[in-house]
Amino acid sequence: MGSLFSLTLIILSWASLLLMKAEAEGIRSARLLDLLIRDYTVKSFDRHLRTGIVHTVHLPANFSGIKVDIARFRCGSLHRYGAQVKEFHLGSGTTVQPCAERVMVVRQNLGHNWSSIYYANYDLSGYQLVSPVLGLLAYNAGSDVSFGSPFQLGILAREKPIKIDFSNFTKASNMTGIRLLCASFEGDGKVTMKNQVSPNVCFATRHGHFGLVIESPPSLPVRKKISRWKVVVGSSIGAALGAFLLGLLFVAMFVKVKKKARMEELERRAYEEEALQVSMVGHIRAPTASITRTTPTIEHEYIPYPS
Repeated sequence: MGSLFSLTLIILSWASLLLMKAEAEGIRSARLLDLLIRDYTVKSFDRHLRTGIVHTVHLPANFSGIKVDIARFRCGSLHRYGAQVKEFHLGSGTTVQPCAERVMVVRQNLGHNWSSIYYANYDLSGYQLVSPVLGLLAYNAGSDVSFGSPFQLGILAREKPIKIDFSNFTKASNMTGIRLLCASFEGDGKVTMKNQVSPNVCFATRHGHFGLVIESPPSLPVRKKISRWKVVVGSSIGAALGAFLLGLLFVAMFVKVKKKARMEELERRAYEEEALQVSMVGHIRAPTASITRTTPTIEHEYIPYPS
């Protein structure tokens, strides 16, 4: 009977894993991604894991890029002393609702590829993620958690907020003139933007998913790409038109010079013909000066004697 029960559990586990792999290929919902990570994490959960020790969960290849770490705590100890799970620092006074005897805290790092799923599930228009989305969730971690359906618990930090350190995930803070904001992705599909408390550090008061964003620069107008043959044809037409205009300019300059030379020649000839007239001497044309009659003048007064 025990062997049959174990075999049934193995078959169910393999069927569940195959279903998860098939679903992982078409995940479009952030909530569905959380449920698939939860189911695989619970199935690989070690009940003998020491309290307060962070343990890495190895996901299948379909979830490549996602990193998951878990740690188990007692509800009362978490409230009294707080805890640290990777980038999440939970201060004293943190409460879990409902307060199960043991709590499994799950830290998610969705990486840059899987973080893009939040663009489809949340309105991030005008903003751009500059860090992977980090998730902090909690589930019950009783002795029968591997065989039952785990349920999600709420993490509330009323006295001291939860500190989230993004220092290892972004280099945007080194760039001057860029303002980083803390994005909190709520379960109801809303996203809340807040200022950082210090460089690459954000505060939160409850569980959820978080990331760093910057305001997207205004998009530049898209220039139409012109095909190569249009560029070649346009260049050829432009070159031909330029050569034609240059030829017209040379012709106009040549005509102007010839006209000026002709006018000078006509003026020279007119001057010469006016200065020297041409007359025929026999059968020969020869230039002659114009006849000018000199008016006679009497040099000495002469009075004739009477006869």
